[in-house]
Formats: sequence, C-alpha cells, structure tokens
Amino acid sequence: MSETYFVRVDKEYLVFSAAHFITFNGNVCERLHGHNYRVCCEVRGPLDENSYVIDFIALRDELRHLVDALDHRVMLPTSHPSIRVTWDDHEVTATFEERRWVFPRIDCALLPVANTTAELVARHLGLQLLDALERRTGSRPHWIRIGVDENFGQWGFCELTGL
Repeated sequence: MSETYFVRVDKEYLVFSAAHFITFNGNVCERLHGHNYRVCCEVRGPLDENSYVIDFIALRDELRHLVDALDHRVMLPTSHPSIRVTWDDHEVTATFEERRWVFPRIDCALLPVANTTAELVARHLGLQLLDALERRTGSRPHWIRIGVDENFGQWGFCELTGL
C-alpha cells in the first residue's frame, strides 16, 4: 500500500487586483487591462514529526504576503524578449515596438518572467513561496503546485518538483 499526503490552501483573501498586458504570436500585444486574480497552493510530501506535510499557518501566511505584494500593481515582465522595462526609484518605463507606458515605481510589480501570463505568474509565486517557506520553517517542500485564476475559472498552474 502506498500513501500520498498533500495540503491545499485556497482562502478567500488569497486574491489580488492587478493590471498587465501580454504578447503572443510574435508581435501581438494586448492592451493594458486588469483582473481580479485568485491564488491557491498545494504542497505534497511526507508527514513530519507532527504528522504535517507542512504547517498550514506558515504556508497560508507566506502565500498571503506574496499575493499582497501584487495587489493594486501593474505587473511587468523584466525578462521579455521584446518588452523593454527600465526603472529608477521614481518611475518605470515599458516599451514594445512603438508603444510606451510610464508608471510610478510604487505602482509596479517587476516580475522576472518572460510574459505576465497566469502560468508564469504562478511559477513566480511558487519559486518565491519555496524560498519564503525555507526561511521560515527551515525546510523546503519538494513538490508544490500554485494556481492563478485570472477570470473566474481560467486557471494557470505551475507545478514545481524536485527542488
């Protein structure tokens, strides 16, 4: 017999409102628009000495902190091959071909992703969450799945394993 344990955190406060735009098909760039995103997380692993996969409180609080950091921001990709993002202490400028956007720095979330799709935002949150959990608990989960819903039922997921 084999046993697998996992926990899931899917709270009503794991939400954020943010603006973004993505590119697709090479040179098509969406207009700037926003979503009311929802986030969920699953962690799989063996039970520890407390019979936990992971402490719910640590998982919930660290994920909430990361989600709150995106709330009411413009998400901009800093690793996009065609969108150039530059910033200083006061403002952020993003350019794509002939288009140019300028935002106050405090209103932006600069993400080290190639595009601000739900899937890559999920990956970004997952990697940050793994680091935060390791700092807080002293251990790093070996399997995590983060989901980002950008439009009430349109989820993008990232599963990170073997980390």
